[in-house]
Amino acid sequence: MISSALLFDRVAQALADVIDPELGMSVVDVGLIYSAERIADDQILIRMTTTTRGCPLSGFLVDAVRERVVSLALAPRIDVELTYDPPWSPDMMRA
Repeated sequence: MISSALLFDRVAQALADVIDPELGMSVVDVGLIYSAERIADDQILIRMTTTTRGCPLSGFLVDAVRERVVSLALAPRIDVELTYDPPWSPDMMRA
């Protein structure tokens, strides 16, 4: 089983091509991906946010993240949790 840090790195690399349509940057570079952790042998949980509550693209982003991580075949079950704690801010963006 891979470490939590390695898991996050693999997920982040896979999500490099999932673009936030509002900003034209990857969800990782925007700072929307908070964590990726294995919570069971067959399950990975991705915690993410959007730039604003009620973002009309939140469903699209969650689905895109799930589909991309599923393609890694790291676990049969990939759950994506949308959270606003902590709230997103521009300071979270990668330079």
